Amino acid sequence: MILTEWFIFFLVLQVIHFLGTWKLYIKAGRQAWEAAVPVYNAVILMKIINRPWWWVVLLFIPVINVIMLPVIWVETIRSFGRNSTQDTVLVILTLGFYIFYLNYMVDVSHIENRDLKPKTAVGEWISSILFAVVAATIVHTYFMQPYTIPTGSLERTLLVGDFLFVSKFHYGARTPMTAVSFPMVHDTIPLVRTKSYLSKPQYPYFRLPGFQDIDRNDIVVFSWPVDTVSKFRDQSNKGYYKPIDKKSNYVKRCVGIPGDTLAVIDGYVYINGEKNELPDRAQIQFSYVGTPKGSNFNSQNLYNRYNIKPGEFGFTSQTEFRAAGMTEDAAAKFKSHPSVASLRRNITPKGEKEYGIFPNNGKVNWNRDNFGPIYIPEAGKTIKMDLNNFSLYRRIIEVYEGSELGIDNKLSVNGTQVLLNGDPIDSYTFKQDYYWMMGDNRHNSEDSRAWGYVPANHIVGKPVFVWFSWDTNAKGLFNKIRWERMFTTVGGSGQPISYFKYFLIVLFGWIIYNQYRKRKKGA
Repeated sequence: MILTEWFIFFLVLQVIHFLGTWKLYIKAGRQAWEAAVPVYNAVILMKIINRPWWWVVLLFIPVINVIMLPVIWVETIRSFGRNSTQDTVLVILTLGFYIFYLNYMVDVSHIENRDLKPKTAVGEWISSILFAVVAATIVHTYFMQPYTIPTGSLERTLLVGDFLFVSKFHYGARTPMTAVSFPMVHDTIPLVRTKSYLSKPQYPYFRLPGFQDIDRNDIVVFSWPVDTVSKFRDQSNKGYYKPIDKKSNYVKRCVGIPGDTLAVIDGYVYINGEKNELPDRAQIQFSYVGTPKGSNFNSQNLYNRYNIKPGEFGFTSQTEFRAAGMTEDAAAKFKSHPSVASLRRNITPKGEKEYGIFPNNGKVNWNRDNFGPIYIPEAGKTIKMDLNNFSLYRRIIEVYEGSELGIDNKLSVNGTQVLLNGDPIDSYTFKQDYYWMMGDNRHNSEDSRAWGYVPANHIVGKPVFVWFSWDTNAKGLFNKIRWERMFTTVGGSGQPISYFKYFLIVLFGWIIYNQYRKRKKGA
């Protein structure tokens, strides 16, 4: 829905509210017109139901407002003496329209300064849970979100099994675009494995101000741009539409920012003609091909010694082995081992076409190791549009700056002329910024080399903290926990430092302080 449509929808809601409550406003000692003034009517309603004014703010926070509406319906009818379970069920099942019945058909009286304390233990429990969910949803949506590393594309920097806190406020929190969704989950409701949201209506895209821009080489969490696969169905081969904020979350390193010209040469990223220098914590990895020497070749000892995972090592023939996910330092040491005759980085030569490489048109001789150059679009910048870059920017124009924003864009070609919605164009001006995301494990990462640019409105946040890390391959419960990674920062230079012991000191200090305070209060 565009802004005009949302404005009309908002006015319709105001009319419904006025028609359903104006008599109740009068019975509460207010004026009928007060039920008709947008926002002001909500402030007055909070006074009528004896609730704080800041509840009005919650009504304008996406996702939170869906939780708050039933609460306010129930509070409204209870302010007029309708406290039974039947009344509560009716007002919820009718989506609040039961209030119309009270407004016109029933002689009710307003209960001023009613007791807000739940009358039963169950009611108090439900009230506590409800507002805990509201508070947690606000934190989850606008400040900090937990995230788990599912794949090894950033191996050595972030490990499979790392549990992260992802900051929403560094780059500015993206407000939810999906108006109705189950709180505290992403696209799927756990256990029942069903869709957690309604695809419509959709809020317009909006992002709160952040305090830093995405820098080159930042690790970023984003909504996977090409995600049309529904994880909550068994029909995995069938595509489904997903709203932007309900697409699967990915984490990669941003190697190219808006305005950059990027190329991949022999596996290394070049920005504006210069080789990209990664931070010291980043450990770029490639796959290697080698030959063993002699009969004492013990693969188990070798990949343990050089930190190669069993699944990333194997023989391709009797005389050749493959080792994936190796850093350059590890490869240099591995190559010098007496049991290794030769070792070379497995690089696909320049000019050799590889399937599944962006822009996926079969017309460019690009591969994962030799790619580009390409321009990464910047908002407000204009480029020449011709047959050479038609495929590079087609999805941007038709989808990211078209259908996902409610705009019907269609890019086509007539001879040598590029057409936008049937009209000839020779240039195009981008509406938003774009980024290029890649994994450090260059031969085991599905990233921008496969599906292209990441739009600014798909950015979720910045990983800042590893609070827990679990190694499923280790034996024994104690050994499965990577203690050295707990409470470490994602960014920074040098080896990650665990702050777990300091957390325990603060936690025990807080417990002791609380016990002391309670004893002193009881004395």
